[in-house]
Amino acid sequence: MGAALLLLHLSIVIAGFTGILGRLITLDAYALTLYRCILASLFLVLLLKLRGLSVRPCKSDLIYFAIGAVLAVHWMGFYGAIKLSNVSIGVVCLSAMAFSSAILEPFILKRRFKLSEFVFAGIGISGILLIFGFDAHFRAGIICGLVCAVLASLYTILNKKYAAKAPSRQRVVLFEIAGGACTLLFMLPGYLAFEGAGGLALSLPDLIWLLLLASVCTVGLNVLQVMVLKQVSAFTVNLSYNLEPVYSIVLAMIIFAENRELSAAFYAGLALIAASVLLQTLSVIRKN
Repeated sequence: MGAALLLLHLSIVIAGFTGILGRLITLDAYALTLYRCILASLFLVLLLKLRGLSVRPCKSDLIYFAIGAVLAVHWMGFYGAIKLSNVSIGVVCLSAMAFSSAILEPFILKRRFKLSEFVFAGIGISGILLIFGFDAHFRAGIICGLVCAVLASLYTILNKKYAAKAPSRQRVVLFEIAGGACTLLFMLPGYLAFEGAGGLALSLPDLIWLLLLASVCTVGLNVLQVMVLKQVSAFTVNLSYNLEPVYSIVLAMIIFAENRELSAAFYAGLALIAASVLLQTLSVIRKN
């Protein structure tokens, strides 16, 4: 069990590092996400082939391609938030997932609304609004991050509804990321019309970071999560992933010295978001 918990926290650190790579890669959000989807799809095809699993989609897999479109636009929003502000703002905005999930999940999964979810999520949203109100130069990034959070919650809910009982997690992820790649390729003519082909030009450092993002932080992370879930409960995993923004912010402060960019309003807002996460965590623990 100790080794599994170590792997769990390694996976959280890797997940937190995706935001760091988003700042290190100089491409814009669209180009970065397009390359991530294409490269990750290729790595997943190779992984599934090595395991002797089929990569040929069937009719029932079409829903995963549609969910992949949501995933791709979510990633674009996440990297857009980082490009427009910084890593810390990008990951903090993801806490709005709780609020959007509290609204969307009852409609999509046909369950009743829970007042406690709105209260806890509302505290987190107030933290984001506090940052929005006082850090005017981060507002574009915050708006982008909030859109990203709504799409992230929608992606999670759709996965819960359509992919929870799928026999192979890697196969589902392949079709979702491939669906994301197809969505972004469909958008490519419009991107080229506005940005030109130069926006897709790759430098050697960007290529190295993209390969790391697609292999370790996408495919490798997925494999680690599957390994961990064989020994650790989903409850423990979901609870532990509340630490992901903390890891991302600490890494950003170490690597980019982002603490110099952040005001007192950010830390006050972060405290409210942390309180929201803590209250949600305690609520879930009591129920289990």
